[in-house]
Amino acid sequence: MNSPGWRRNPSPAASADSLVDSLRGLAVSLLSDNMARISGAVGLRPFHDGTPLTGTAVTVRTRAGDNLAIYRAFAFCRPGDVLVVDGGGALDQALMGDIMTRYAESAGLAGVVLDGAIRDVAEIRRRGFPVYARGVVHRGPHKNGPGEINVPVSVGGMVVSPGDLVVGDEDGVLAIPPADAEAVIAGARAQAEKEAAALAAIAEGRYDLSWVEPHAQGRMAG
Repeated sequence: MNSPGWRRNPSPAASADSLVDSLRGLAVSLLSDNMARISGAVGLRPFHDGTPLTGTAVTVRTRAGDNLAIYRAFAFCRPGDVLVVDGGGALDQALMGDIMTRYAESAGLAGVVLDGAIRDVAEIRRRGFPVYARGVVHRGPHKNGPGEINVPVSVGGMVVSPGDLVVGDEDGVLAIPPADAEAVIAGARAQAEKEAAALAAIAEGRYDLSWVEPHAQGRMAG
């Protein structure tokens, strides 16, 4: 049965290793700047030790406060995948904690992104397994359903489709459609070079701000 509210769809093909590797080391801020600065999750933050996140999205949409669908989703995850959970942003009950995130890590997942609450934060912070969430609460979840797997979801106002590339660092989380990835990566690399040059100019006392006032005047003139 694959009825509404209980849909389970196959996971799309994992992103090519070369594409995932190309994202490693690129700051999320550089990547999002090259997606017109309108993409990315808002309100989710890292609760781990700061280890960067890169992988392919397996998505879950679940009822607020219920994690049955998350348990079911583990069967759809492969090593290197990122479990992306739309919990509706609810903070009344934790959807995951130390046990579930440890299981995800043991299964080879790259990390977890959850628009909802987690618990056992002291343990999660000690580990290098990436966990992003909206908040923390000690109250545990129900396991009644419903919930859907590998459907488009929204986390922190960001739409994530199954198979999207997910990247995260201490600034936050971003999803990149595979069709856009190469262009976004190229733009981020070019921007990284420009920013490195700007930092060098600052260090040498030659950073140029002569553009600021003409730009402001142009904006004022409409």
